[in-house]
Amino acid sequence: MARTLTPVDAHQLMNLLLRQATGEQSITVTDTSSFISAGELVLATGMENVTNSVSIVMNRLIVASRAYNARMRIVQTDEVGSYSNRARKISFYSQNALPDGSHNTNLYTNLAAGYTSGENGGASTKSQWEQHPAMPLEMNFAGTNVWQHCITMYEDQLKIAFRNEEEFNRFVAGYLQEHANDIEQEREGFYRALLLNRIGMTFDMSADMPGALVDLTTAFNTFYNISPAYTTQQLLSTYFKEFCAFFVSQIKLYSDFMENRSVNYHWSVPKTVGGDTFNILRHTPKRDQRLAIYAPYFTMAESLVYPEIFNPQYLSIENAEKVNFWQAEDTKAGINITPAIIETDSTDPAYGTQIQGATVAEDHIIAVLFDRDAVFGELQLDRADSTPLEARKHYRNVWNTFAKNGVNDPTENFVVFYMS
Repeated sequence: MARTLTPVDAHQLMNLLLRQATGEQSITVTDTSSFISAGELVLATGMENVTNSVSIVMNRLIVASRAYNARMRIVQTDEVGSYSNRARKISFYSQNALPDGSHNTNLYTNLAAGYTSGENGGASTKSQWEQHPAMPLEMNFAGTNVWQHCITMYEDQLKIAFRNEEEFNRFVAGYLQEHANDIEQEREGFYRALLLNRIGMTFDMSADMPGALVDLTTAFNTFYNISPAYTTQQLLSTYFKEFCAFFVSQIKLYSDFMENRSVNYHWSVPKTVGGDTFNILRHTPKRDQRLAIYAPYFTMAESLVYPEIFNPQYLSIENAEKVNFWQAEDTKAGINITPAIIETDSTDPAYGTQIQGATVAEDHIIAVLFDRDAVFGELQLDRADSTPLEARKHYRNVWNTFAKNGVNDPTENFVVFYMS
């Protein structure tokens, strides 16, 4: 039933609510439909005929608009400009130590009468002119994603819906704010997509990324030698306190591990030359680490379980952000992603090229800890352009144009904490 402008006598409802609240009467079905104003799309007094959604009525004006700030800002965005839709990233393979030539050793005789600076029939190391060039690896990140937004601004037609210039200006400010909010939320969606793809990529490429997947359910049961093993649901309910403490300890450990230069937590792009295998080694200092953590599980923990373990002095990641959901509000901790990945089978003709990965469906992504260079966006174009006033119809359009590229680098450190 539509909300009427005629005053409604509510004494009977108020009496009923009071008696239920005080225990004088048992709780019964209580009809509040005529007591609460939930808002309606159409009011009987009529609408202006441009947007057909603003009533022609002289009442107090409330403009419902608030600024929205995009989340997921731990994903960095670099402004690269519209001249760049391709980036080259050059890394270098770690090379092996060489046998010493300045001493006589158990392997080589380098110092002896009549010996030259050469190999001396294989008894000595090679000369100082032996060449060992750097071994670079070039990765190319290319592409552009584009979209536009438009807002139409009428000069005079909507003024009939307002009492004065001040109300009209508030109305204009309101819809411009919501226009900005749409753009801000798309920025968040862009960040979210980058992070989701990198999570899916890590699952699909986990065989080539040692240690990049941490199953907290299995890790907890293994550490405490629990048999029969606790399930994920048990850890998130009955043993929540113990699990929270264990999880935070894992974050701290892996944050320390990532500072070590190694082949772990990323695709090291193995390369064999002359029988020796070389790898891209990575390390991530604390200042370059990023942490995204699923908030709902730990909002309760901060207050109810172990406030001290979430103290900045205990869990100190310089750039951390709580995430209310990873992909959608209704799936919350879950993801369902078909990511872009790299073909890592060197026998495949597509080796080193981008391909579509297998679908990754997981219910409990708890956190991700990663290098800032593992996930980032490139802002190539962000501009707003206004048309002239349409002389006959008295309106103008403002067009926002965006060009961005999302980058996931599998050769940089990235760790996913999840529960099987």
